[in-house]
Amino acid sequence: MEPLERLYLDALLEDPVEPTGTLRPQLLAGARARRRPAAPTAPWAQPYAGRVAAMDALLASAVDDDWSRVIVEGWTLQELVAHLAAKDGLLAASVGAPVLGPELTATDSATRTAHVQAYESARDPEQTRRDWRAQADALCRHLADLPATVPATLDGLEAPAADHVLARMLETWVHTDDAARTARIRLPHPLPGHIHPVADLCARLLPWTMLLSGLDAAGRSVRVTLTGPGGGDWHVALGVEDAAPPAAPDASITADVVAFCFLLGGRGDPASFPAELTGDHALARDVLATAPALSGP
Repeated sequence: MEPLERLYLDALLEDPVEPTGTLRPQLLAGARARRRPAAPTAPWAQPYAGRVAAMDALLASAVDDDWSRVIVEGWTLQELVAHLAAKDGLLAASVGAPVLGPELTATDSATRTAHVQAYESARDPEQTRRDWRAQADALCRHLADLPATVPATLDGLEAPAADHVLARMLETWVHTDDAARTARIRLPHPLPGHIHPVADLCARLLPWTMLLSGLDAAGRSVRVTLTGPGGGDWHVALGVEDAAPPAAPDASITADVVAFCFLLGGRGDPASFPAELTGDHALARDVLATAPALSGP
């Protein structure tokens, strides 16, 4: 069985917690029947396609009360899904893929999110789900014919399309978790082969999260060891213009790979983040404290 097909089949629930008035177990059989597999796309975009399928599987079981429940940022589930559609649409516009929903009149995430949320507020939540999934699938299909190195721009940040798509995977993963936690549902983690490239992106972002937080660590480096399926080991030069890290790291951080990705995604308290630190503890703590700098709603 193909990994994405397995993700699609396994994504909806794992040992569900009995919910209170939401996502009732008796609805699960119907929800499973409405699930759709991940859209075909380039191999480097499969982690994103997989999380879209997992989020869609979760949404397939939502009932009326779930859609109006506040999930995060003061947004209801319907507004959260509209936010995902807005950002997916902005990336689609950047790489030449179809942009669905209201006319694209703004290219910053905050304004586009407000426009899409206003547009979707007059629609049935299930239609909002279909709109978001159609936008994500249109982006995936377009990426199938693009090289990973094609430049793309989102919120003024130009980077290879592959990096922006991995960032979309992380945000979709985080918000799927937000919705599942609110519904008291436990979902399985992504496949290890999907977690690893996102962890790699998170490690590579550390020089930028520090710089954006006002800390210039040029000439210094950190070794990041992420444990668990999909983890790995990275020696990261902390100056954004450093050509390579020094021979030996100034500090080392060992942490769970999923927790680390979620820290970069804005979930978790850097001050109490569970990690083993060695070497320059102050530098390691600075790395953790600034890690969420690029996260947004």
